[in-house]
Amino acid sequence: MSDESKKAPYIVPIGPNHPALKEPVMFTFEMEGEMVRDVDFAPGQTHRGIEWMGMRRNPVQIVHLTDRICGICGVSHTLAFARAVEQVTGIEVPERADYIRAIIAEFERIQSHLLWAGVAAHELGFDSLLHLTWRVREQSMDVIENLTGNRVNYGIVQVGGVRRDIVPEQHRIIEECLSTYEGLLGKLLNLFLDDKTITMRCRDCGVLSRKEALDLCTVGPTARASGVNVDLRQDYPYAAYGDLEVKAILPDQHLGETHGDVYDRIVVRLLEVGQSCQIIRQCLSEMPAGPFTAEEKLAKLLAICKKATGEAIGRVEAPRGECFHYVRMDGKEAPSTWKVKASSYSNLMSWIPMLRGEQIADIPIIVASIDPCLSCTDRVAVVRDGSSRILTKENLHRLSVEKTRRLQS
Repeated sequence: MSDESKKAPYIVPIGPNHPALKEPVMFTFEMEGEMVRDVDFAPGQTHRGIEWMGMRRNPVQIVHLTDRICGICGVSHTLAFARAVEQVTGIEVPERADYIRAIIAEFERIQSHLLWAGVAAHELGFDSLLHLTWRVREQSMDVIENLTGNRVNYGIVQVGGVRRDIVPEQHRIIEECLSTYEGLLGKLLNLFLDDKTITMRCRDCGVLSRKEALDLCTVGPTARASGVNVDLRQDYPYAAYGDLEVKAILPDQHLGETHGDVYDRIVVRLLEVGQSCQIIRQCLSEMPAGPFTAEEKLAKLLAICKKATGEAIGRVEAPRGECFHYVRMDGKEAPSTWKVKASSYSNLMSWIPMLRGEQIADIPIIVASIDPCLSCTDRVAVVRDGSSRILTKENLHRLSVEKTRRLQS
């Protein structure tokens, strides 16, 4: 075999089912030996038509759909949608509701980051650390269940406020949970950051430079791990965050330097667990008295929504980064337009520079390092000559039949 043929790249397809994710996405890797020379990926296999369903329901009903866009950061989507509708309708959210929203959002951030930390440990083959992080994550899930009635799909946010108050009797279990995590944080940082094997696997692996992070418009921990000082809670405060003075967590705050690698993404998420504990404590101590919803009667709330006209966006800092909902209402029962941009949509393109030049064995941890969620990302739309249209089931079926007939002719 000639030297030239030895250097020729070969293609390795991974997916739609693969080691790094439980959701389908197709990767095509161009390999040179064990090294990734180039990569491309194809999402779009979990489109569920949630936006289509939403534009055939009223805003009060859509709230229940938004909670089901993502099983991990559902309240972020619900809050983003509610904020958009509140701006169109002019509904004023009570201050107490804003504090409760922030508390639930931060508990969601804690459980999401701990879930991700366990997944990262599993991708590295450190399953005992997976079991530890997922075991301690259960306490935050128990608190969420106590506050909202559900462990998943919380159903706590509604247009104009929240459905349930946080009463003094619940403060004790919240305090116990926060004390547990504050005591565990040092141990988790030690297990993840001081373990020689994790350092060897993650340091300078899957690097995303600050310039690349900015050019690709990444968000959340993925952007912050590359040194981009961006966080909606800091830059465009919503809910109670304007009173809390939240500052974005960057790797150099703990390490004194920023590499923008998998290791730094671990640092950011673990430190944000501690930050969320502090935010929740502050919310509890400063929570104002008063109502927790702008309108208790859903029929009256719905009547307000039906009369509303205009458009607005709702932006929320979800655990994975900025979550964006656009709503247009034209004085009818259902919105004329509802568009969702999930955090992962902004981060997927960062896979390409992260994976180039890395070894094939590092693919799972690099792919998982942005904490991707394909179910809340996938959309189907066609843009041609500056105009766009949605592909319905009938459209897709027709196109499929036409292609079959072309191939047969």
